[in-house]
Amino acid sequence: MYPYLLFIGITTLMIGWIWGVLYAPEDFQQGNSYRIIFLHVPASIFAQTIYYFMSICALMHIVWRVKLAAYLIKSAAPIGAMITFIALFSGSIWGIPTWGTWWQWDARITSTLILFIMYLGILTLHGSFSNLEKADRLMSILVIVGVVNLPIIKKSVDWWSTLHQPASISTSGSSIDPSMLMPLLISIVGLGFTLISLGILSSRLYILNREKNKKWVLEHV
Repeated sequence: MYPYLLFIGITTLMIGWIWGVLYAPEDFQQGNSYRIIFLHVPASIFAQTIYYFMSICALMHIVWRVKLAAYLIKSAAPIGAMITFIALFSGSIWGIPTWGTWWQWDARITSTLILFIMYLGILTLHGSFSNLEKADRLMSILVIVGVVNLPIIKKSVDWWSTLHQPASISTSGSSIDPSMLMPLLISIVGLGFTLISLGILSSRLYILNREKNKKWVLEHV
C-alpha cells in the first residue's frame, strides 16, 4: 500500500497547495500572507493527531504488552517531531505580518512547543537505554504522561486570552469562505495520506532493524 498512499498523498497535497496559493482569493484583512494556512493548519492538526495515535499504541503496549505497538511509537515519533516543527516554523512566519513578531509566548504556541519537546524527549529517552524492552516501556509511560498537553493545546484559545483566534472549522460548521476552505481541506487530506505513507516506511524499516536477527527476517534476506 505504501507507494499508492504516497502517490495519493503527494498528488492531493499538490492540488491543495496549488489551488490555495495560486487560485484562492486574497483575504480582505491579511492579504496574501494568510496563504501559509494551507501548510500551517494541516501541520498543526497532524502534530496532535500523531501524538494521539502514539498514546493509543502506548496504552496497548503497557496494558496488553503488544510489542508492535512500541515499534509504532518509535517509528511515529520522529515524524511527529518533524511535523510539529513545521507547524511552529510556519506559524512564526505567519506571525510576522499578522502580529508584527515571529514569536509570542501565546498559550497555543507555548503548548505546541511543549509538544515538540515531548517528541524529542521520547526519542532521547528511548535512545538512552541499551535494554530496548525497558526503553519501550519507559517510552510508553512518557507518551501517556504527555497526553495531558493535548487538551491544553486544543482548548488554550478558549481558556486563556491568546493571539490565536478560536477554531475556524468545527463540527457545527466553518467560518472560512468555501473558496478558501476547499483547498484547505484537500491539503489536510493530502498531508494525512503523505504522513501515513511515511509512517509505513518508517515502521517497516524500524521493525526490520529490531527483528533483524529473528528467523522470520533471516529467511527473507
